[in-house]
This record gives sequence, C-alpha cells and structure tokens, in this order.
Amino acid sequence: MASSLITPKVWFVTGASSGFGRLVTERALEHGDIVVATLRTPSMISDLSAKYPVSQLLVLQLDVSDTLAITSAFNQAITSFNRIDIVFNNAGFYVVGEVEAISDKSSRAMFDAMFWGAGNVMREAVRCFRDVNRPMGGRLLNVSSRTALIPQPGIIDHFCDYPNAEQVLPALESLTEGYAAELDPSWNIKLVLFEPALFRTSAIASSIMEPPLPAYASNPSLPSMRYRTLYPDIEKTHFDGDPVKFADSVCKVAAMEDPPVLMHIPLHRVAIDSARKKGEMYIEAAEKSAGWSDDIYFDQPNLDT
Repeated sequence: MASSLITPKVWFVTGASSGFGRLVTERALEHGDIVVATLRTPSMISDLSAKYPVSQLLVLQLDVSDTLAITSAFNQAITSFNRIDIVFNNAGFYVVGEVEAISDKSSRAMFDAMFWGAGNVMREAVRCFRDVNRPMGGRLLNVSSRTALIPQPGIIDHFCDYPNAEQVLPALESLTEGYAAELDPSWNIKLVLFEPALFRTSAIASSIMEPPLPAYASNPSLPSMRYRTLYPDIEKTHFDGDPVKFADSVCKVAAMEDPPVLMHIPLHRVAIDSARKKGEMYIEAAEKSAGWSDDIYFDQPNLDT
C-alpha cells in the first residue's frame, strides 16, 4: 500500500450515511485510522462527529453526481491530511422494478451516481495516489454486487442482492478492470471489486419502487413479481449476511500487504455461486461458439505462386 509504514491510514469514504459506508467508517475509526466521510446529509452521522475529533474524522457534504464537488472533496481531504491511502467507493441506491418498467429519470439518476459518480471518484483517487501520495500508491475499493455477475430479476440496485443492478454495476466493473489494465505498476495502485450478496443493510428502507407494467402484473409467476411479493420484508426473511462482518472484511482487505493489481471478491455463498456460474457460462459459450471463428479471417495469399 502507499505509505505502508505510515499509520494511521487515511480513508476517503463515499455514502457514509448508512449501510456499508457507515459501518466501514465506524470500523476504520475504531482501528485508529483517519476517515474523510462524505455523504449528502452530514447530520446523519452527527453522533460520530461528536465522538471523534476533526483531526480523525472529517465530514464533508458530497453528492457524487456532482463532478466538481468530488474534486473539491478530495482537495479538502488532501489539504487536511496531506494524503489519502484508501478510497471506499460505495455511494449508491436502488430501484425496485423490471428493466422496462424503470423510468428514464430513475435510470439516469442511477448512472449519474453509480457509474459516472463512481468513475469520477476513481479518477480523483488515482490522481491522489499517484500525484500526491509519497511514496506513491493506494487502495481503491469499489462496491459492486453479485447481481453484476448474474442478474436477479426485479431490481436496479447497489450493493446487496437486488435485481437490475445489471444495468449499472457491470459498467462499473468494466471501468474498474480498464483502470487495472492501464495503470503503471510502479504507481502501486491496487483495485478491489467487492461483489456482495444478501447483506442486511438499510438499503431496502430507502429504496424506490416503480409500479409493474400490466404485462408483468398479470403473471404473478414471473421472477420479478415473485420478488415483489417478498418486499419489503425480504431483508428479514432472506438476507443473512452480517454487514458488520462485511465491513470487517473490507478493513482486512485494505490491510493486505501485497495484493494483486485487481481483486474480485464475491462475499456471501450466493455471490460465490454467482461467480462460479458466470465463469462456467463464459467457458461453455466459448466452447460452443468456437467453430464460428474458423473462417472469419482475410484469406491469406498463396506466396508460392
């Protein structure tokens, strides 16, 4: 990690108001680290502000859909602590509804926050790790979802197990992989994609539900309609992942001595199963379609004539 001999570490956390962001903030503070906690409504963590001095907890208002605000927040963090060692890129929300039922407004809002916003956070993180930190380096921890691996019909989400995250989070995963392929290894920047499933956070309570289209509502056996019947009690009945233990895992990963440039970490047995199924699907597809590539190339000239 950047400044591996320097303690405490400086964290930059987005979406610190609740869920994973709040819990990672708490855990990092308990470990004695410094946290720059960013969120739309700073008063939501006023209890932490009262507990920790500003020298350990800097709370900043941030809407990740605001590009200039992201740059400003990073600059404030750098001014206050001279470096940022770990970025936990977590801000997001989710919408309940079938893909074609989701309004354009909701879809754009999700991409603004969970792709463009997350991407702008990544860009500022890389800038800081490379151009500010001495020695160079840092950890960029992105929160995706197991639904980025295997779609779960019925929801557009962030970070648990809600369908239609497949609209946004695969794009975030591709962006993260693109960064990992392009970064100079000498910059010592390490990236992680957490792909959790079925963790009992506060996401359900703050979700947005779109009404089903008549074509779906008329068939209660459809997967998305079956999901709707479980809502909003699904966290209590189906989500058995402990979000505190998720936060502990994040802190352990952040403290790893020499991780690879990019790590995919599916967390929860459902997430692990999804990762395996995704791999099997690609292998099967490659094997079945290999013959289609036998004769798609330019004909080679006969050099003997």
